[in-house]
Amino acid sequence: MTLLVFGRTGQVARELARAAPGATFLGRDRVDLAAPETCAAAIAEQAPTGVINAAAYTAVDRAEQEEALATAVNGAAPGAMARACAARGIPFVHISTDYVFDGAGQTPRRPDDPAAPLGAYGRSKLAGEQAVRAAGGGHAILRTSWVFSAHGSNFVKTMLRLGAERDSLRIVADQTGGPTPAAAIAATCLRILEGIEENKNFSGTYHYSGAPDTSWADFAREIFAQAGLAVAVEDIATADYPTPARRPLDSRLDCTALEARFGIARPDWRAALRDVLKELAP
Repeated sequence: MTLLVFGRTGQVARELARAAPGATFLGRDRVDLAAPETCAAAIAEQAPTGVINAAAYTAVDRAEQEEALATAVNGAAPGAMARACAARGIPFVHISTDYVFDGAGQTPRRPDDPAAPLGAYGRSKLAGEQAVRAAGGGHAILRTSWVFSAHGSNFVKTMLRLGAERDSLRIVADQTGGPTPAAAIAATCLRILEGIEENKNFSGTYHYSGAPDTSWADFAREIFAQAGLAVAVEDIATADYPTPARRPLDSRLDCTALEARFGIARPDWRAALRDVLKELAP
């Protein structure tokens, strides 16, 4: 397979570069994600046999003021990619998010549960999902959550920075989800891409998140424990830490469809965290 990846410096794109070093990676210096036609033109120029979109507008809070830009990058651009792939009969994998849900309810969300985003970022990602499905080609939409790695900005790196500066932190404890290692997402994208290349009937929406589900506060405790940092974590409510964008309280994802179709089980984020901490060690 000749693989084209949209994204170059993001967490999943960096892991894809490790897992598929022969792929072509297009960053924002080569395509303007706010101009969807450039994405379609890049696919025509590169003539790949498979495409993964690992690029996105991810500034959740800033999206409340930049919804048009977020929707162009997260909505219109994936749609243009998917249509270009459909026209050429090549498979397309698009990464989405738990933010398409409102976080209500008492059970993990299934791929076919109704979407109800709480803010601009979630709406922009939902627009991308809808555009990818409407393109009609062989595709997979992979929703994931709480991504972390040794690259870029993420919760693990933020906690390590703050934990080195302070002996106590107040962390939100009433939001629940599955921290997901970017390396595992990359491997899953590649496996799904091969699957839908072989069988277009495998097209659809799938969920993938790390196990076990946890809270941000307990995630932080595990980070500090593994890193050997003596930091006391005080549980607080979401209401005690207001942000411009509302976050879903329950980000748990039901990943059984992905395992049943592709044999991909949820990764243990605690083991992956050990690997990330080793990579970050001086």
